[in-house]
Amino acid sequence: MKKVLVTGGAGYKGCVLVPKLLDAGYEVVVYDLMLFGSDGLPQHPKLTVIKGDIRDIPAYAAALKGVHSVIHMACISNDPSFELDEALSRTINYDCFEPMVIASKKAGVRRFIYISSSSVYGVSDAPEVTEDHPLVPLTLYNKYKGMCEPLLFKHQAPDFVCITLRPATVCGYSPRMRFDLTINILTNHAVNKGLITVFGGAQKRPNIHVDDVTELYVKMLEYPDALVAGETFNVGYENFTVSALADFVKKVVEEEFPEKAPIQITTTPSNDNRSYHVSSKKIWQKLGWKPRFTIEDAVRGLCAAFKDGRFKNTMSDESFVNVKVVKKLGLK
Repeated sequence: MKKVLVTGGAGYKGCVLVPKLLDAGYEVVVYDLMLFGSDGLPQHPKLTVIKGDIRDIPAYAAALKGVHSVIHMACISNDPSFELDEALSRTINYDCFEPMVIASKKAGVRRFIYISSSSVYGVSDAPEVTEDHPLVPLTLYNKYKGMCEPLLFKHQAPDFVCITLRPATVCGYSPRMRFDLTINILTNHAVNKGLITVFGGAQKRPNIHVDDVTELYVKMLEYPDALVAGETFNVGYENFTVSALADFVKKVVEEEFPEKAPIQITTTPSNDNRSYHVSSKKIWQKLGWKPRFTIEDAVRGLCAAFKDGRFKNTMSDESFVNVKVVKKLGLK
């Protein structure tokens, strides 16, 4: 079966994606800096885990032996992480990108799937933000995400299929859990504090369940070249304001934990003004792909994990928050 290399494969999405790839019969190479360890990954004879920095192009190139496809997720993830070190963010999220693409093509990789972000749209009052919408980055994170996209497509060729995906904010349970993503944050606070703090509230945010988005990544390996080569796809599902998301989380958590009702909601100003209503009609119409899981599924899944004791100290353990881990490790 084909071999797939996943950068960032030990992270939040990676620990959900890798088992799906293995179940589908793929041989998998995880190439990851291991800032959060690799405990969320399974033990499997067809899984190779390499601790490596994507900025180390010779090491990355060596890991590509026999690899058919690359799913590139590794980055300094989410907007607050860029408060740390502008040089760090640029070297990881931008400077090494095209050298990675070139090394992949040279190694005989046939398909390169780049995981960008719907945050590249920044702020838009358009009722439906499609893939043709101008990119209006508000932070270095979404600026560099957007700047990498044309660099990838420069190398599109019949024997090197290039695809960009722009996923919405991901939510739901993962063995390598993050509580710095909107739905996950709101649920954590509702369950453990009985209080949800909404920052801003009027911003529109699209969401996608971690199981849906990772299932799509697996499917992107098999779609015919003619359907996906050189294409960019939004990957979202439900669009709500942050205030509406808080109301929704409150309702579901109160159903799952009746003893915690009533959960309070407070609102405070925010300097994060990203707001956009993403349309995913293109991927539905062109590939026939639609998400299966709702925000409610994500919240109920997190509640089940809390009940099962799968998390500890989620309000104080810094390992659940990317920016705090990167800062603590002093990554350069």
